[in-house]
Amino acid sequence: MSLEVGTSAPDFTLRNQRREKISLEDLKGERSVIVFIPYAFTSTCQGELCEIRDNLHRFNDAGVRVVAITCNTLHSNGVWAEQQGYTFDILSDFWPHGAVARAFDSFDETFGYAKRTTYFLDDQAVITDVVKSDELGVARPFGEYERILS
Repeated sequence: MSLEVGTSAPDFTLRNQRREKISLEDLKGERSVIVFIPYAFTSTCQGELCEIRDNLHRFNDAGVRVVAITCNTLHSNGVWAEQQGYTFDILSDFWPHGAVARAFDSFDETFGYAKRTTYFLDDQAVITDVVKSDELGVARPFGEYERILS
């Protein structure tokens, strides 16, 4: 399951790849998208974030801030962001492991990763759209992002 459209996003504060604290409060006042990523450095996850990176102008043009969240350490997120040229925030939900993913009903308890779920939020952090893939190795369709952004 995932949180439903119309639900307020759960509060959180996590550190990004630059060790800066980012909270839900920081996202208020602008539209945003929270992209939960299962594993850094894996082909499907990297492919998804590279597609966002390569189309970041579409998010920016629509006034939507991109934030990714993984259960990886901020150090591995930092290396990954540097290697791939990700300029948007990649937040670490490493410890307590997956606490934010759990709050967003996007955590796999069996294997300990963030499920492949994306939440679009309005400027008051209310969920307006959800895009997800229920299969670990199957990417979310980028066309869904394009539809929502248009």
